[in-house]
Amino acid sequence: MSNINKYRVHEVAKDLNLPSKVVSDILTDYATAPKNHMQALTDDELNLVFDYITQHHQIEDIAVVFAETYHEPEPPKAPEPEPVAQPTTPAAPTAGQPTAPVAGEQPKPGQLTTQPKFTGERTRTVDTRGGQVDLSKYDERIDTVVPHYADKMQPQQGKQKIKRAADKKPGFVSQKRRQEEQEKMRRLQLEALKKQPIKVTIGDEISVAELASRMKKTGTEVVKQLMKLGVMASLSQIIDFETASLCAMELGAKVEREVVVTIEERLIDDSADAEEALLPRDPVVVVMGHVDHGKTSLLDAIRETSVTAGEAGGITQHIGAYRVPVGDHKITFLDTPGHAAFTSMRARGAMATDIAILVVAADDGIMPQTIEAINHARAAEVPIIVAVNKMDKPAANPDRIMQQLTEHGLVSEEWGGETVVCKISAKTGEGIEHLLEMVMLTAEMKQLKANPNRAGKGTVIEARLDKGRGPIATLLVQNGTLRVGDIILAGMTVGHVRAMQNENGMKLTEAGPSVPVEITGLSEVPGAGDQFFAVQDERMARELVDQRKQAEREEKGRSGTAVSLDNLFAQIKEGQVKELRLVVKADVQGSAEAVKASLEKLSNEEVRVKIIHVGVGAISENDILLSATSNAILIGFNVRPDPAARDSASRNNVDIRLYRVIYECIEQMEAAMKGLLDPKFREVVLGRAEVRQVFKVTGVGTVAGCYVQDGKIVRNAHVRLLRDGVVVHEGVLESLKRFKDDAREVAQGYECGMNIEKYNDLKEGDIIEAYINEEIKD
Repeated sequence: MSNINKYRVHEVAKDLNLPSKVVSDILTDYATAPKNHMQALTDDELNLVFDYITQHHQIEDIAVVFAETYHEPEPPKAPEPEPVAQPTTPAAPTAGQPTAPVAGEQPKPGQLTTQPKFTGERTRTVDTRGGQVDLSKYDERIDTVVPHYADKMQPQQGKQKIKRAADKKPGFVSQKRRQEEQEKMRRLQLEALKKQPIKVTIGDEISVAELASRMKKTGTEVVKQLMKLGVMASLSQIIDFETASLCAMELGAKVEREVVVTIEERLIDDSADAEEALLPRDPVVVVMGHVDHGKTSLLDAIRETSVTAGEAGGITQHIGAYRVPVGDHKITFLDTPGHAAFTSMRARGAMATDIAILVVAADDGIMPQTIEAINHARAAEVPIIVAVNKMDKPAANPDRIMQQLTEHGLVSEEWGGETVVCKISAKTGEGIEHLLEMVMLTAEMKQLKANPNRAGKGTVIEARLDKGRGPIATLLVQNGTLRVGDIILAGMTVGHVRAMQNENGMKLTEAGPSVPVEITGLSEVPGAGDQFFAVQDERMARELVDQRKQAEREEKGRSGTAVSLDNLFAQIKEGQVKELRLVVKADVQGSAEAVKASLEKLSNEEVRVKIIHVGVGAISENDILLSATSNAILIGFNVRPDPAARDSASRNNVDIRLYRVIYECIEQMEAAMKGLLDPKFREVVLGRAEVRQVFKVTGVGTVAGCYVQDGKIVRNAHVRLLRDGVVVHEGVLESLKRFKDDAREVAQGYECGMNIEKYNDLKEGDIIEAYINEEIKD
């Protein structure tokens, strides 16, 4: 970190207008070879480079140096004569000099009559001096030209005499005549307007009836003209712009293209920022790589916290955003899952970032998921910094890793390339500081900027539904500033930013560029990866959301014959199924998107997998109805259906498949499509009980006092713990008591005490669901 402000190899080369390799060769021949082009040089090394360049780039003449900087000064130009102002009052002529004639008078003998030669722009001079004007001659002219005006000017005495029509003067016009003239003028104006072509604005599409209305023509005229053009169309039929414009021009109309401004264009300000409005911002870094190569452990070492505990199977289930201080700056890290099932999530994370850290285990090497991460980063045009992790292990072989990287176009700086490779150990902390230094240097070279003085916009990193707080979304602000109280539009949801906090739970009032925040106040759970915008008009935003939802509903498939996973292959063989439709529900949006992306990859030449709907939260009755009407199989990942949904699924013959491990879901779907699925067991739910009270018993653990809501609870049955419809734990019922006595089973409407084997995290309001796996008989 102390070498950030030193003079580095690539900076020296840039200032000398030379390649970095030339500077490195000089140091290699006369001093010590630098490790890479980022190495800071000492004063002695700098002097050595400058002396070498000076000795090997001599000039023949010193004039060459000044040829581009020194020029002979131009001789000064002669000053132009200033114009002499004419005096406003004529001066008295001196004796013996001729005088100029006065304006309006004939020149007298001896006066000058020659005009000065015109040399420039003419100036008109107006004499505003006072003088005597004889107005009597003008009065006489007025009396002659307008005699009746003069009569009116005279004061009348006595009673006014009523004149007869015959006595009226020839200039008089009657009221009736005036009306006739006005009517004639209106007719002439209408005829002139009829001769002018009518202007018609036509959009991309227009109905024949609407076209006739805009042209002030009858529908019959327009239909006849279309027939002449070879188009058979009724009044209600929609025609394109080319056909409509040709018809209108044939009928004498002038056509203009109608520019339709959508609600989205009026609502969302997506204009580019002026260069002077941009300010430096912190980098956003994504950590990518193969599963179990140490991505989360690396973030733990950077944040000095542990987020690994509680993650099933060592796989990061959700995308998280963390802001980490590094010296005087901060870095925003995005943690993306590493398994191939989460490909789409990783791609989305790379598109929202500035730098990608590719984590590769030194004892494992390049894996298929590592190659996918490289391709995603390249597609997003994001610079890659390779972190060779697990250097503390005896089997670590960093040279083999660098050799494998060259096969994918990533040549390390030690081998003459441009890819920064850092050898680290997330366990011991080795190389972490150097890695952060390389991240800051790469960000500095990219010159990252944003405009904080505009409405906030960015990307939804994660979203989930909380029972007490409602929809919660993690946002990454990429431009502008997001403030509490802003109206926010995210995908197909809208709301107000009611509360905002950072990853440490600290409340914030505003968040600028590159800042991740968690907000509440949205009406629904947005989709992970959706773009969000702070807008001004809430009514218009809700109208836009309604339009997007309507478009989504129109794209949903029509109902068909019922399909299930068990009879899927049979229907494929019979040609009844060409498209496998699925409805996916998961505990969080990130998992739902990952399941969706994985299932869509199962499409083949015979069957295309189509995801009808992706949602977050427990399986509801609406999800069952959607699956029934769309003829889809419902996939639940880490969620369960409520009793109403289960009954609805039974009535509508909807096949519900519930999973906790994504690989099992993919394998079963693939096996069903290939005709290999041969289920031998099926799950039978025995009953559900609500936790009313929790007790701590010494030597036993946590005991839950429960009320059986439906069915029955059987001792030694398999149970799963549901919290807000999300599966928290699966296990075996260790004990079942009725009061103080052991019970074999407890039926609906009775209270009981239950203890789950090796699990104590029970809370009031949890649902314990008991089930067994029943063998299917042929």
